Formats: sequence, C-alpha cells, structure tokens
Amino acid sequence: MNGEPWATSAVRGASASKDFGRVIRLVREFRRIGQAQLGEACGLTQSSISRMEKRGVGTYDMQILAKAAAHLQIPPELVGLADSATPASARKEDEQVLRRNFLAGAVAAVAPLNVGPGSLTTIDGQAASLRVVTAGFRRLDGTVPARQLIDPVRAHLRLVQELAHGVRDREQRGRLAAAGSELASFAAWLSWDMADQGSARVWYGTAIGSARRAGDPMLSAYQAGSLAQLELSSGNPAEATALLRGARRSLGPGLSGIADAWLASLEAQAFAASGNEVESGRALAASASAIERIPGEEPAPWPWVFTFNEAKVAAARIACGVHLRRPDWVFDALRAAEPAIRSGHAKQRALIMLDIADAHLENGHVDTAFAFANQAIETGLEYRSGRVIDRARRLRRRVSTATPPRAVRRFDDRLHGIYI
Repeated sequence: MNGEPWATSAVRGASASKDFGRVIRLVREFRRIGQAQLGEACGLTQSSISRMEKRGVGTYDMQILAKAAAHLQIPPELVGLADSATPASARKEDEQVLRRNFLAGAVAAVAPLNVGPGSLTTIDGQAASLRVVTAGFRRLDGTVPARQLIDPVRAHLRLVQELAHGVRDREQRGRLAAAGSELASFAAWLSWDMADQGSARVWYGTAIGSARRAGDPMLSAYQAGSLAQLELSSGNPAEATALLRGARRSLGPGLSGIADAWLASLEAQAFAASGNEVESGRALAASASAIERIPGEEPAPWPWVFTFNEAKVAAARIACGVHLRRPDWVFDALRAAEPAIRSGHAKQRALIMLDIADAHLENGHVDTAFAFANQAIETGLEYRSGRVIDRARRLRRRVSTATPPRAVRRFDDRLHGIYI
C-alpha cells in the first residue's frame, strides 16, 4: 500500500458510510500498530479500542475517537470530527498555552544555529519562521527530556498542518509541507527516545508523506533513512534495507558526498544486522570513499546532518561490530570514532557506550562491560530516555547465568528500580 492510508477506497468508503471504527482499524493496521499499543498511547484499554472499531454505523464516544484519530494522524473529517468544536477548542487552548510558554525559549535557542543553503536561510515567509522553531526544538533535545518536548512539538506540528491546509499557492504549500515533514520527523525521534516505536513509525510515515507532497527527493530520502534507523534498532534489517534502497532510488545518480556516505553507513549496519559481514565491510568502505568526495565547504544536504566524516564512519563500524558479534571491529574503531563520541549529545554517547559494553561482554570482560553500562544508565535516567534504558536491558539479557557476577547484580539493583 503506497501513500497515505486515507487515500484508499476502503478508508474513504468507511468514512462515507460513517463507520468510523472501521476507519480507525484500517489506518491502525496500515501503521502496523496493535490495539493494545494504540490504547496505551491514548490512555485507553485494548477493549475500548476493540469496541470502538466494531461499533459500525452509530454513535461514538467522540473523546475516544478523537484520541485515536489524533495518534494515528487521521484527518478529522474522515472520522466525523470536523464539526466537533468542543474537544477541538479545548485541545487548541491547551496547545496555545504550551506554545506561549515554550516556543520563546526554542526560538532563542536556535540563534547560534549554523545552517547551510537549502535550509532556513533560503526560505521566506511562514515556512521559515516555523522551521526556526523546529530547529530550536532540536537544539533543546540535547538538554531536555523527550517527554517534556513531545507535547509542544505536537502542538507546533498541528499549527503547521493547519496553516498548510489553508494555503492555495502551490509553492508556499510545498514549503509548508517540507516544514511539516521536518517537524514530524522530530516527533518520531522523540517518540523513539521514549521507547514508543509505534508512534515513531506513525510520525516517520507522516514525515515521508509530507516530504513527497513537498516534491523534495532529498528530504524524502532523509526521512526514509531515518525510519530505516528505527527499523534497525527494532531488529528489522530487511525492512531497513528496503527503505534505504528506496531512498537511493529517490535521489538518483550524482547524489552529494554527504548523503552517499550517510546512506552507505546505514546500509552497512543493515547488512551487519542480517549477518552479512562481507557486504557490511564493503558498505563501510563505500561510506569512507564517499567522504573523500566531500568538498571542504559542502553544506549538509539536510538541516541536521551537519557533517559526515571518518569519525562517523567509525561509529557506524562500532554498531556493525555489535550486530556481527565482532568485538575486534568495535575496539579497532574506537580511536577513530572518539571525535564523534565526544561531540555527540549525551543520549547518543550513552548508546555508543552500551555498544562498547556489548563488545566487552562478547570478549568475556563482564566487569568492564557493566561499568560502561552503568554510566549509560545514569545518562538514560537523567534524560528519561526509554531508548537508552531499553538498550541497557537488551545488554542485560545477554547474561543468563543463574548466579550473575557482582557487577551484574549491582547493575540489576539500579536497573530494576527504573520506570520510564
């Protein structure tokens, strides 16, 4: 199924017949989200979602319907909410408060941001102002927990979507679609950091669709690559590989050195996650070769990939070594990856530390492994990062002995009290 799910005849037909529960079910299945997962995201039970989806033509609880539709990013008119003023007005009032209290700081935070051609400085009007705020949110991600950012980001995204809906000029509508794509991608990143992969997939899907509507192949490729990273983290290398192939097809020949290097590094990790060491090594070599084609002053093709260099290729090699159970790859890449480790923000550093811990564990260095893991957990706690904590739990599951060593028991004492 291609494009947005509500473009299908099945969804349109269900909406026209006022079977709004079927609309929810069709879009939910398209997004590959279970009833329990949707219920949890909306603060509802699985049975509530099930009853709603089976209701057919009839009277719905509009609050439940609105929550489910908002989470799935369904246009409100498709579920009979276009004229439901009360829930919408209450929601907008809350969002306006969030924006007033938060966005001033976000705009101020972006002041020193360094951007190149194709980003903020070359777009006029509303889209430029909206993207300034988005960039400010991204800067705050390094110091503010995702759970504090997600609501203001969603509010800002609704503003972008509302503005785009009322624009007739094709060029300006495309600019707003691109701004919406960038913001939806960030909402996906925050959801992923909160260990909510279902919502992250929904937001990445929205980001890809908006980039296509904007007619921007480079942005589409970036969003597909970002979703591929999520799929790799979730243990779906085949899906990640398919997304990366699509990204390359959308860019065509002659893509920039930075884009080529970044995509090749992700392809290397997809091969590694599939157990293909030879192809993983080739892709890493291709990424390093692409870097040699990057002119010293080449601007980043996307607003948040400021540079791609040998250190980032080395960081990708570390990730590949973990997938392949090749600790020698990890340790051989540490020195070259050090600039990327030191310059990345805290949560990214924590994830790399867990990769290093994984390599030490593979070599039987249990105490060293869990010393690194404990440092990573402290960062995960400080920033309330579900992604970091989940990665730490995956590491712990690799030790299955009935009488774990003392270092592991200390780790357990810390891990078992964490609820994020």
